[in-house]
Amino acid sequence: MELLSYKEALEILLLQSQTFGVETLDIDYSLNRVLAENVFADRDYPPFNRAAMDGIAVAFKDIENGISQFSIIETIYAGQSSNLVLKPNQCFKIMTGAAVPLCADVVIRIEDIKLNQQIASTLAGNVNHFQNIAIKGQDLKNNELAVSKNTKISPSIIGLLASVGKRKIKVNKMPIVAIITTGGEVMGINDEVSMVQIRNSNQHLIKALLKQNNIESVICQHIIDDENLLIEGIKEYLNVDILIICGGVSAGDADYVPAVLNTLGVKKLFHKVGIKPGKPIWCGKKQNGAMVFALPGNPFSCLVTFKIFIEPYINKAVGLPKMVNKTLSLNHPRTQKTKFDEFFPIVVDEENKNLSSVAINGSGDIRLGLQANGLALHSKSTGDIAKNQSLNYWNL
Repeated sequence: MELLSYKEALEILLLQSQTFGVETLDIDYSLNRVLAENVFADRDYPPFNRAAMDGIAVAFKDIENGISQFSIIETIYAGQSSNLVLKPNQCFKIMTGAAVPLCADVVIRIEDIKLNQQIASTLAGNVNHFQNIAIKGQDLKNNELAVSKNTKISPSIIGLLASVGKRKIKVNKMPIVAIITTGGEVMGINDEVSMVQIRNSNQHLIKALLKQNNIESVICQHIIDDENLLIEGIKEYLNVDILIICGGVSAGDADYVPAVLNTLGVKKLFHKVGIKPGKPIWCGKKQNGAMVFALPGNPFSCLVTFKIFIEPYINKAVGLPKMVNKTLSLNHPRTQKTKFDEFFPIVVDEENKNLSSVAINGSGDIRLGLQANGLALHSKSTGDIAKNQSLNYWNL
């Protein structure tokens, strides 16, 4: 039976994606979250004609009439207003951010005037109507859409939300995630290890990948390769939003995870995909329960399968737009090693706009392509890659 391709498996997975719900947060705790509501301007922005420079505010008709010397009748600071009306040859001295009275429609910056007590002489050349004035409503009109639903919240978005008076906002909830690592040979990072034991790097790798995706609510457990213990342990976490199991998913005598998930009523979506590394990946859904990902235990396989399957699933569920693969050329040839889609670590050189592969000793290499800052796809349909051929890649 032919294995699913990477794209076929991802399509099946994303059809299962659904929201984790909505919650209300203070904007100070909303960075990198995704808006679950449209936000509208509560008034015009700017709410008044605003001086964009320190200087003098004058009537444009005086400039048109060739007047270049003005009497200062009042100084206006930010947060203040004036009820005075300009007469010919009069001006306001005004500070950046202050409200420009309607009788004035030009601000001449302080660098372009000469002051002599209460007389200001302009040194400016060409002067345009509404020069150095931010017009009322030019940024946003009252009730205009300020930020749309499903926008990822950046520092600038937080600044905008604060400007329109949105202290509390609705955001899409992030998932509650449980990680179960498996294996009798796997020990905690502080435990003594024998010559045939390894430390539980995958638990911390997955936690870091989740944190990179703004997920902090993570439950961790380790279970040895015992079918009964796996049944009891996995059953406990089938009501979280996402359950990630690492190890025990291949075809060895102690790889109990697929059978255990079947016993527990988790509906299989796919098992084994035509990718390298990560071929043994298992994915399924518990009715009204967790989306379950069972990843291979080798570290690089774990990293790859998270990036190409779990991350897109999370992004869609929290309302982020579909991930678009970036493309750059590989600066050396590469031989196709298998009949699968092959993922390999790369260095992305932004300056020279190219990619270069990083040596790795198979999917069990604990260095995980240490110098790599990206992951490239060598598609099975491509054949051998020539130098400077374009490839899809993801940033790590």
